[in-house]
Amino acid sequence: MARVVLATGGTGGHIYPAAATAHELRTRGHQVTLLGQRGGMEERVADEQNLPFYGVAAGKLARSGQGRPDPRELLKAGRGLLEARRFLAVRRPQAVVGYGGFASLPGVLSAQTLGIPTVLHEQNAHLGLTQRLAAARAKAVGTAYAEVIGLDQSKAVLVGMPVREQRLDRQTALAELGLDPGRLTVMVMGGSQGSYALNTALPALLRGLFGAQGDSGGQPVQVLHATGLRWQEDVAAQVSDLSWYHPVGYVNAVAAWSAAELAVTRAGTGTLAEAAFHGVPAVMVPLPESAENHQLHNARAVEAAGAGRLVEQAELAGALAPAVLECLSPGIRGEMRAAAQGRSPAGAAARLADLIERFLP
Repeated sequence: MARVVLATGGTGGHIYPAAATAHELRTRGHQVTLLGQRGGMEERVADEQNLPFYGVAAGKLARSGQGRPDPRELLKAGRGLLEARRFLAVRRPQAVVGYGGFASLPGVLSAQTLGIPTVLHEQNAHLGLTQRLAAARAKAVGTAYAEVIGLDQSKAVLVGMPVREQRLDRQTALAELGLDPGRLTVMVMGGSQGSYALNTALPALLRGLFGAQGDSGGQPVQVLHATGLRWQEDVAAQVSDLSWYHPVGYVNAVAAWSAAELAVTRAGTGTLAEAAFHGVPAVMVPLPESAENHQLHNARAVEAAGAGRLVEQAELAGALAPAVLECLSPGIRGEMRAAAQGRSPAGAAARLADLIERFLP
């Protein structure tokens, strides 16, 4: 049995793979702690999934309006490094695993100064800034893509994108979410913290598509819209008269994906991995500002595989409704579901755990 610390945080794309790995490592008898930003989303996820958590300060590496790092954020980052180093010096884990995002840096960099072996997981096809800072001294980097731009390929090990490999039967998931089992469920998921663009556009577009009663060609429809906590009230106000439209600030991802028969999503790697594992076709609206426009490339790959449809954000008003209607057609939805299942990342958490165990005593 070894002690392993998983450094993660910021967004679901970093947090959920860490949580999935944590569960896999625990089944193998290891002691696992998540380390991330105190009060961040990672602390909430750890609590919900019954995973030990240690919080530290974390400063974003974004730049201020003058193009220089914000000194207040640098102070937070420095404080986080000291807090993480104290924790690791006492805990003395046999390995620290970093998942990217600013909240992972304190744990990974502190581990490297203490001589603790570090392993990274890179979710995207382009090595992120925080990972670049740690990659040179990492023992290995597990990747979700066969090639990662900016990464020394001698350190790369293709493992896939870890997801929580848990499903509920559809009726159980619908009951847990308080949804109608007689309606076809469309999920709107703009990422772990929601999407302003989707939250603004989708209520009106789906109202126009499904009408006051929530109907698609004689098939009753309901929408589960994960808005992000800060936008829940705004979206709820837009759909207060629609009994079939359910905006929630935060949703149990396993239940939501198990209930969904179609998803309207961004195109982050984590979201698309969840869709594939659960066999849910996706209408993908890539985030235009994503680094290296990687979400657009992700969406194109899924569409080419037959598992979804790409709608660019600038074309939402005219292109979303036709794409949703096409994907709701039973025959096409069945074909897309099979294509999505063919892209399933099942086993990725186990492969990453295997990689981590290479460096454990």
